[in-house]
Amino acid sequence: MAVVCGAKASTWEGIERSESYLVSCMFEEAASLASLIIRNLMRENHQNGNVDNDGNENELHDMLESSGMVFVQSMKELARTFEILKELKHLFGSVAAIPVQVLVTGVCFQISEGTSSDVEGYLKEFLSKWIYKDEGYYFLVEADGEEPDRRFSLGVDEYLEVVDLYVMTCLGMVLRDIDSAISWVEKASLPEDKRQELLRRLNSMNASKATSSSQAPVSSLHADKHGVESKNFSKNLEPGHVASKENSVKETILKLSGRGAPCFWWFRNTTVKFGNFRLNLSNGNILLGCILLFMCYFLKRKQASLKRKQALSVKKGLVDLWQLAFSYQVNPLAAVQPLPAATRGSL
Repeated sequence: MAVVCGAKASTWEGIERSESYLVSCMFEEAASLASLIIRNLMRENHQNGNVDNDGNENELHDMLESSGMVFVQSMKELARTFEILKELKHLFGSVAAIPVQVLVTGVCFQISEGTSSDVEGYLKEFLSKWIYKDEGYYFLVEADGEEPDRRFSLGVDEYLEVVDLYVMTCLGMVLRDIDSAISWVEKASLPEDKRQELLRRLNSMNASKATSSSQAPVSSLHADKHGVESKNFSKNLEPGHVASKENSVKETILKLSGRGAPCFWWFRNTTVKFGNFRLNLSNGNILLGCILLFMCYFLKRKQASLKRKQALSVKKGLVDLWQLAFSYQVNPLAAVQPLPAATRGSL
């Protein structure tokens, strides 16, 4: 038991050290240490035949989630965002074994960097490995037709977080394939109220898409009209005058853009390309989302650390009390033994 507690304490120390590397901008060291911790935890879990009680399972999940978050953030800072999901699958052995928060963070990072080509496949693979039961949990299913493994469960809210990311963000906004999103929701293993809610949101998005498509021909007519007017107007200008004016305009734009870049970075948009589709995301929204996500993660991490320290303090106090109680020896014959001679003389 002491060996197991010592191993857990050593693992937590390694996780805290990797977090310190990340805060100190030592991203290579942080990624290397976090990946080493994940590999060791997964190997020990496999050798022990997986966990057999809730306490060990929860602590293992916390360890994997903490080290996984450090690894994902380090990969982003190392400009290796496009490798995040691939490396996570390699470290954890399968997509289904990746903690939800780690998976969601990695997917968001890849979409924000425009490397969303393989995101759909990873999300779809993760969602297909879980099946909903009446108990209000999702249970892991390794292959089609097999019985769910009830040792591995996932809360409904956690599963729906991945569903929302896959259906609304990936299929609906990035790929703009709303028909596929609706078809997937209709067939997926979901609570009925959540299914209807997703279908309403997708139908609303589909209606907005149809409205914007109907306005496109009108916009193209206006563009053609303005293009003809601009062409006729340009014919009345001299070539030299046009060239000099264009150069001056370009120089002015470059000066203004260089001067205003630091001030207006917050409002710039990041274009995510996926085939012929594009999605404009505000840098401010991306930054705020990442900040909120990591604030929630670190608050949860500190809360778990505080609870763990409190539990260790209580355990240590009980052990000390137990040792004190059994280390004090009482002589049962002290009450009937005569007093020493010196003591009687003094009396």
